[in-house]
Amino acid sequence: MIFSLFEIILYVSNQEKSKDFYSAILKEDPSLHVPGMTEFTLADNFKLGLMPEKGIAKIISPMMPQPITANGVPRCELYLVSEQMEELFELAIELGAKKVSEIHPRDWGDTVGYVADFDGNIIAFAKKSLVI
Repeated sequence: MIFSLFEIILYVSNQEKSKDFYSAILKEDPSLHVPGMTEFTLADNFKLGLMPEKGIAKIISPMMPQPITANGVPRCELYLVSEQMEELFELAIELGAKKVSEIHPRDWGDTVGYVADFDGNIIAFAKKSLVI
């Protein structure tokens, strides 16, 4: 493998609110939480980061549009597989996520429900179906 670490960074409008939300649904405390970046270490070589939209705008503008102009527009999908996906799906909604699609068996064999976080990022809560 040529990469030693994978990190997906979501651009968020409110770092504190998003930290609390993702801490609850991931059942993890952040491994890093400083002004401008929150990280969750989800595996030895995988992290999920939360960066304020205003922070990334300073880095990517003027070459790219500022992320705040797309707030609420789905910008990614975080696909989380868990045997407790039903409870996590309901927890996300209780915490303020918007229900996008009910939990259903999907064509690819997983049972999945979709929500959107406060910034429109899509979170899929999935459970692998038994393959016979």
